[in-house]
Amino acid sequence: MWFFARDPVRDFPFELSPEPPEGSPPGPWVLHRGRKKATGSPVSIFVYDVKPGAEEQTQVAKAAFKRLKTLRHPNILAYIDGLETDKCLHVVTEAVTPLGVYLKARAEAGGLKELELSWGLHQIVKALSFLVNDCSLIHNNVCMAAVFVDRAGEWKLGGLDYMYSAQGNGGGPPRKGIPELEQYDPPELADGSGRAVREKWSADMWRLGCLIWEVFNGSLPRAAALRNPGKIPKSLVPHYCELVGANPKVRPNPARFLQNCRAPGGFMNNRFVETNLFLEEIQIKEPAEKQKFFQELSKSLDSFPEDFCRHKVLPQLLTAFEFGNAGAVVLTPLFKVGKFLSAEEYQQKIIPVVVKMFSSTDRAMRIRLLQQMEQFIQYLNEPTVNTQIFPHVVHGFLDTNPAIREQTVKSMLLLAPKLNETNLNVELMKHFARLQAKDEQGPIRCNTTVCLGKIGSYLSATTRHRVLTSAFSRATKDPFAPSRVAGVLGFAATHNLYSMNDCAHKILPVLCGLTVDPEKSVRDQAFKAIRSFLSKLESVSEDPTQLAEVGLPAPAPTPVPAVPTTSGPWETQEEGKDTEEDSSAADRWDDEDWGSLEQEAESVLAQRDDWSTRNQASRAGQASNPGHRSQESDWSSWEAEGSWEQDWQEPSPPEPPPEGTRLASEYNWGGPEPSDKGDPFAALSVHQEAGAQSRRDSWGDDNWEGLETESRQAKAELARKKREERRREMEAKRAEKKAAKGPMKLGTRKLD
Repeated sequence: MWFFARDPVRDFPFELSPEPPEGSPPGPWVLHRGRKKATGSPVSIFVYDVKPGAEEQTQVAKAAFKRLKTLRHPNILAYIDGLETDKCLHVVTEAVTPLGVYLKARAEAGGLKELELSWGLHQIVKALSFLVNDCSLIHNNVCMAAVFVDRAGEWKLGGLDYMYSAQGNGGGPPRKGIPELEQYDPPELADGSGRAVREKWSADMWRLGCLIWEVFNGSLPRAAALRNPGKIPKSLVPHYCELVGANPKVRPNPARFLQNCRAPGGFMNNRFVETNLFLEEIQIKEPAEKQKFFQELSKSLDSFPEDFCRHKVLPQLLTAFEFGNAGAVVLTPLFKVGKFLSAEEYQQKIIPVVVKMFSSTDRAMRIRLLQQMEQFIQYLNEPTVNTQIFPHVVHGFLDTNPAIREQTVKSMLLLAPKLNETNLNVELMKHFARLQAKDEQGPIRCNTTVCLGKIGSYLSATTRHRVLTSAFSRATKDPFAPSRVAGVLGFAATHNLYSMNDCAHKILPVLCGLTVDPEKSVRDQAFKAIRSFLSKLESVSEDPTQLAEVGLPAPAPTPVPAVPTTSGPWETQEEGKDTEEDSSAADRWDDEDWGSLEQEAESVLAQRDDWSTRNQASRAGQASNPGHRSQESDWSSWEAEGSWEQDWQEPSPPEPPPEGTRLASEYNWGGPEPSDKGDPFAALSVHQEAGAQSRRDSWGDDNWEGLETESRQAKAELARKKREERRREMEAKRAEKKAAKGPMKLGTRKLD
């Protein structure tokens, strides 16, 4: 029976990247990029090829393999897996980049900030302190080639090949045999006279001084260059000089060096280092400390490195929310860090947390989410909004806290484009109707009208015809003056959604009633709106061919568009008009200073310190305006859920005129004879008499397409009536002459 030996390298769960080695630092190892076969997650793989005649070097590599496998510390390169065969050694670690490569890349991109360098050096010194003070180990290889940087910008100490025990057991330091590494050895190693007075950390602290010099000045050419600090920051120079002093006895312990640098005014005494230290110990911090930390964190994030925010701060924020009960305080820094993420990363890391936050009963959490919705709404897809977010958001309409109700209304400006047919046209309209009719806070009623005016283009055609006119008409009867202004501006903002019939019979009568409003701001906006609506109707009267374009509301887009409609059929302008009067009939909607719908509500909110004073002001306005008191009492009789249609009563059809009464359009008012264009308003009047009952049952069912046919029929009828009227007038004059008493006087001919 034959057995085939399995290839351990082939079965290894990690594989090398086809890219060339990322680094070949001085020493036996070559660094490769790699990935885990099962998940594709990136790793780093250090490879050592066993060569004949290099037994000593092989033993050094195997010792480093063992040390890295057993030492666990946040500031030491993290071991993941390994493979040892007769031909090679593979050591798999977290994905890292050699410090020299990292500094070069960052220098090309603008260089590292001192904040980053201070924290990086802090990590290396802390690793040395762990080795010498906790493990009694001498690293013996501190240099640029032994330091690596992970994706969060954290510095990790590696290069454990020449490590030995500080207690003397296991022999002395291994021989390096590499000139590039031996130049970092302290001067006392070459002079045996100073060995008796040195500390166990003295050599490593000298090498730390060499590393600091290289970080700020580049590669170390020779040991004599250490005498010139070069670009080393002034706050670090005194401590650096202690490291590279000739007397090894005065070189500080790594722990003492950190204390010196963390003293007030020291190089490592800054907000970035403090933030990192807190994050490392966040699990043992008190809840009050965490709350304070997260509240202050957002102020500092702008000055922190992007990689640090993405890979270190973000995981801690997510963990604090998931397991630490941090609550709403994590939202501000969370969304700030989210700006550094790609769309895919945002979907994977933040959206699940946001969806979960919306189900929270914490009011502070809910209002923070609503206030900051603009930062994440673009990453929410429509199914998520309709099934997981909107059902929780609508509870805010019923909240007893006015601030939450108001913020919920404002959030609909962002959610409306993503809502489905039922949520937008049924559920949301039900809540808006109730708020506008029943809410005790005037600013909330005002904001509801403002929001409806802005999302009107997203509604279906049926809902628009049923809701908009009635809702804005109701707003114009509100005792809170800014709500009445919002009603007028709502008509203006949605002007392109109404038929000509609606403008003439439903909107203008409402606006005309506001011309005697007690508040001048309401009257001013009403007059402005009336002029604009009338100019449109007048332009149609002058040119009936515009009826097909101007008289029909814009159809509702399907599916709901992502951007509100900003132009419509009202925006047709007449061309070829030379006179100023004709040009005034053109479209002036965009030229009017309508202001911002939000500004009206914000100006109201700015005038009141709290919700109680707003309520008092609303009541005072009601008391001072007796003309609106009865309207408020009418609201209280409506149903709790509200209805858009209960406030608007269709006018009863006019009584038919007595027989023989002539229409105003039949008279010649002193102008030229009727043109071939006809009079669309005459046809409109006939149409109104014939179909008053049908209009009472539905909104916007007017069929303007047949108006030209009706106009031609009406023209022929008018011509016949005029001939008959002319004949009757002549007969009446003749009869009058015959009945006249007294002798007739002869006329005299005027001579030329």
